[in-house]
Amino acid sequence: MKAWLFAGQGSQRAGMGEALFDRFPEYEAVADRVLGESVRALCLEDPDGRLHRTRWTQPALYVVNALACAQATAEGRAPDVLAGHSLGEYNALLAAGCFGFETGLRIVRRRGELMGEADGGAMLAVVGLAPEAVRALLDRSGATDVDLANLNTATQVVVSGPAGSMKAVRAAVRATPGARCVPLAASGAFHSRHMRPAQERFAAFLATIAFRPPRIPVLANVTGRPYPADGVADLLARQIASPVRWHETLRELVRRGVDEVREFGPRPMLLPMWKSVLAEPDAEPERKREPDAVARGAREPDAVARARREPRSRPGSASVPLRVVRETPAAPEPEVVGDPAAARLGSAEFREDHDVRYAYLAGSMFRGVSSVELVARLGRAGLRGYFGAGGLDLGTVEQALTTLARTPGLDGRYGVNLLHDLTRPGAEDALTALLLRHDVRHVEAAAFTAVTPALVRFRFTGAHRAADGTPVAVRTLIAKCSRPEVAAHFMAPPAEGLLRRLLAEGSLTPAEAEAARGLPVAQDVCVEGDSAGHTDGGVSLALVPTTAALAEEMTARHGYARRLRVGACGGLGTPEAVAAAFVLGADFVVTGSVNQCSPQAGTSDAVKDLLAALDVQDTAYAPAGDLFELGSRVQVVRKGTLFAARANKLYQLYRRHTGLDDLDEATLAWLEHDCLRAPLAEAWSRTCAHYRDTGRVHEIERAEREPRHRMALLFRSYFARTNRAAQEGDPAERANYQVHCGPAAGAFNRCVAGTALEPWRERHVERIAELLMTGAARILAERLAAYTRP
Repeated sequence: MKAWLFAGQGSQRAGMGEALFDRFPEYEAVADRVLGESVRALCLEDPDGRLHRTRWTQPALYVVNALACAQATAEGRAPDVLAGHSLGEYNALLAAGCFGFETGLRIVRRRGELMGEADGGAMLAVVGLAPEAVRALLDRSGATDVDLANLNTATQVVVSGPAGSMKAVRAAVRATPGARCVPLAASGAFHSRHMRPAQERFAAFLATIAFRPPRIPVLANVTGRPYPADGVADLLARQIASPVRWHETLRELVRRGVDEVREFGPRPMLLPMWKSVLAEPDAEPERKREPDAVARGAREPDAVARARREPRSRPGSASVPLRVVRETPAAPEPEVVGDPAAARLGSAEFREDHDVRYAYLAGSMFRGVSSVELVARLGRAGLRGYFGAGGLDLGTVEQALTTLARTPGLDGRYGVNLLHDLTRPGAEDALTALLLRHDVRHVEAAAFTAVTPALVRFRFTGAHRAADGTPVAVRTLIAKCSRPEVAAHFMAPPAEGLLRRLLAEGSLTPAEAEAARGLPVAQDVCVEGDSAGHTDGGVSLALVPTTAALAEEMTARHGYARRLRVGACGGLGTPEAVAAAFVLGADFVVTGSVNQCSPQAGTSDAVKDLLAALDVQDTAYAPAGDLFELGSRVQVVRKGTLFAARANKLYQLYRRHTGLDDLDEATLAWLEHDCLRAPLAEAWSRTCAHYRDTGRVHEIERAEREPRHRMALLFRSYFARTNRAAQEGDPAERANYQVHCGPAAGAFNRCVAGTALEPWRERHVERIAELLMTGAARILAERLAAYTRP
């Protein structure tokens, strides 16, 4: 009988998983998206020593263990029983089919964050004493606030408690003959009573997860017995503040007749414990099962036998590979059908240039909400979406680009968002270099108020003169703007000074610069009406015709061989709205909010549930976190969250005060309790760590000199946390969810009420596009028929 054991925290090491990442790129892509950075770099390079910080250790170990398990599964192996030590229990439950890889990673990430916040604790391994002797030693030394945390073997116990109490424990152990102790690299008193606040928050988070019963027995740390069919969430929550009964777990494996054990983990930690249990004189397999085994959730032998006979019932078998990360049945691939009438809407030249069936694009959404899956699905349906690169690190974006390039059926029908960020000089240059290195051909530029060198470099790399002398650009740039004066900059050729600068840097060749002089920076300008994200609250009824007229004027002024095109976005949640955009003169349309409530969107189910319940009046304006000091605004969900009210109050405080010292006690208490969720000193420490981790120490230095800037950075941390909490679906932060969304979401909900698309899980992105475009074509045809009727 075979058992698979998964090691937990403490087994990590730099370089772990090196031989596995290339074999399972789909795992890596999911992990990068969930963690917001490169998991490969974290595991192999260990930047800044983060691999030994709990919040990073736990997800990194979970990923590497999952990769190793996937490799074993691909080799056709399967265990009869599973167990994992502390964190390793999550890999055991993954292998048992209780959740998918991505869901498990999101759970582990939240666990690591909560446990990482538990500062001030310490853990100490005591070797050579039985648990009862260790407990007596704690009592004698007066360390009544220290608990037994890991009961690893008959003579190896880990104790956990406040760091100050550990000095007395160490002294008592050293004074005991035959005993020794080893301090563990832990920042908190894990698996002790001191973790109960984290346990409560974690339990609330787990309550939002749908767990499946284990398909193979998994022995629980809390009980040393198998998980029951319906108790996964409860036992995982209890595990944080309960001792790991590993010795009982190993003895249970022996009792069950396990004679072959395989350990998964970067360092061998569990096999020596297994061998010590086998050497115990009373360790014998039980010949007959206890009659109450089923009542305790244990699997009957015939279930195990059935799992062997039926590969689909085993986790990670060849017929159901573990690397499949969807937790619901995979949606069918998009069927490319098309509607001739819808295909005639807008500009035929636009459809040809962008190689799309419809004059329709799905715009990007921040931090990968416009996910790889969303973009790939649209591309396979003959449409285009833009990956939401804004707010993501370069490693994550690069992994997304690699995945998209390898995805069959796309044929280049994908783009990437390039978001202007005043707070991170050089960021758009670095992203542009990455896009060019991966030969990305399509970019959506957002939040730009002027043409920058990065945009010109991207647009005109590869530009040339055709045989007849016509200038040709091989890359497309969709410029989103809401002001005609900004649109005019994009409709003109690049400024000569910019071209000379790029030539001098070697960023453009003379041939590319010469071709650029005869082309607009953006052939396609998209007018942003009352949309989500950064917005001036513009009105499409006024902006689209005005910008279309400007496009005609600029085409003539510069003598372009092809006319400039104007698109519309913002408020496009119904076929009627899309039809109106084309009537106003739009050459193409770009959707946003409606795609956030789709199975492919890279945000939490909790957010999608929230979005699916919106009406048209359920949004509000709030400050934009990245442009907080400037007062720029975004449109966000108002219903079911207090984010808009709290964010607006933070901006008013910033406007009226010169620093945190100006705030009264009541305001400071509100700030700590409702927004920062921590004392000011702790929140500021985390803020500084973030800016150090992202290479912006100058911001901290400026904040030390300028109290008002310190206040701004601290307030901006609220925006970062609330955005992340929404994407992760953290139930403890539901009141603070920051969800960028315009009224189009509510309009779409009304449109599909009572139809097959009312449940958001049926709203696949290509089905949204079909509904909007074919519906718009039908409406326009009906209106035309009505107007021409005698």
